[in-house]
Amino acid sequence: MNTQALELFNLTGKVALITGASKGIGEQCARFFAQVGAKVVISSRRQADLDQLANDIRQEGGEVTAIEARMGDEIQTKHLFDKTIEIYGGIDILVNNAAANPYYGPTVDCPDSAYEKIMDINVKAPFQLCKMVHPIMKLRGGGSIINISSIAALTPDPGLGIYSVSKAALNMLTKVFAKEWGQDDIRVNAVCPGLIKTKFSKALWEDPKTLAHFTKRLPISRMGTVDEVAALVLYLASEASAYTTGAVFTVDGGTTI
Repeated sequence: MNTQALELFNLTGKVALITGASKGIGEQCARFFAQVGAKVVISSRRQADLDQLANDIRQEGGEVTAIEARMGDEIQTKHLFDKTIEIYGGIDILVNNAAANPYYGPTVDCPDSAYEKIMDINVKAPFQLCKMVHPIMKLRGGGSIINISSIAALTPDPGLGIYSVSKAALNMLTKVFAKEWGQDDIRVNAVCPGLIKTKFSKALWEDPKTLAHFTKRLPISRMGTVDEVAALVLYLASEASAYTTGAVFTVDGGTTI
């Protein structure tokens, strides 16, 4: 049997660092990466949550290391990077998934403290990690960076003004680094999920009437799953997407059409 197609998605020997990885999209990316051979470093704010996921992945035969780190804190971000290099000697894949939205309401009422937190976690932290991994990836012959953005970056969501601004900035950061680092064989892409069934969106999907309100007008009239987002991230992390960089992909059931 010809296994060329399968080999394109093989991450054996690759080191993947995923932020915001203890649940939702980040968790499923970690599981998928481990299943195809990657050495996975998972990070989030709570070590206990990470340890539980790490145990699950190890039971499935995957290799994983859990490192607690709070994105937006430059010291902790640097610690995460340094510890990953100490353990595995390099990084081939970076998934910037951690994000925050501490404010919901009219943008004019968004306090400076909330603005700063949103921008620090959603834009500054990915910027810092990208800069840290660049020389390492270059020395290793290239790599892949995937920024988890949002369709809010493309069409502002009511009540999520500054969050939308931060994700729009992340999309442009993706394109800037893709253009500057292509010569180093480092690919940088962004994924913009729509309405995905996670704990974060529980308020929408636990009530059938509320869910129907948000999905009935979509071309694919249902919520997406973390599997469907993680599958695209796996494609972007693998050699299957070797000629893809600077792209912004939507996984939204057609919301933005």
